[in-house]
Parts: sequence; structure tokens; C-alpha cells
Amino acid sequence: MGVTVDEFLKMLDRLPEVKQSPGGDWISLKVRGKGFGYLWERTETVGLKSTIQEQIALVAERPEVFEVQFTAGRFGWVVVHLDKIEADELFELVTEAWCLTAPKQLVEAHEAAHPIGRH
Repeated sequence: MGVTVDEFLKMLDRLPEVKQSPGGDWISLKVRGKGFGYLWERTETVGLKSTIQEQIALVAERPEVFEVQFTAGRFGWVVVHLDKIEADELFELVTEAWCLTAPKQLVEAHEAAHPIGRH
């Protein structure tokens, strides 16, 4: 159980147009200039964009894995502890964060090329 920082970074290669940029103590994850996540290598945690409803559900269900990062507008960001999550679940959450951020045409093209269950 658990995902290393290197394994997490390799996951990002499975999503189109993801850019990583250093931001001090973290790496910012963006698609076409819009942020959908952050990686803190030192603490082995990732912050991901989600809906507020999903943020609340994840934190309530498994507070040892997830914690509230912040809310902004209709989005709730959640911190994920990499050492406490399975790779498949993490990739699903990263993909959802990416889909909430990427332009509609890019999301549709990605989903057409990777139907559910074939990521």
C-alpha cells in the first residue's frame, strides 16, 4: 500500500498536457495554465482539486488518508497522504482533478481515447 513520489509523478504522464512547475516547497500541477494539484515532496503529500461534496466525503470516510486543504468557490481541495493510498484510487482522484480543470474539448478527447476502466 502507498505510492511513492516517483510513482505519483509517473501517473501524471498518463494525462495530456500536464505541466509541473516548482513553487518553493511544492510542485504545482497545471493543465493549460490552470492548477489542479500540488505535490509536497518533503511531506509526501499531494493537494488535489475536487468538488466540495467529494472533499467532505473523503475526509469523513478516511481522515487518516485525506484532510481538508481549503475551499475556493465551488471547489474543495483535499490533501492526500501518498503512503496511505492505493495507486488506482490516487490516479482516479488525480484524473478527476484534471477533468475539473482542463478545457472541455481536451477532457472529451482524453475520455474518448481512454474509456472508463482503460486508463
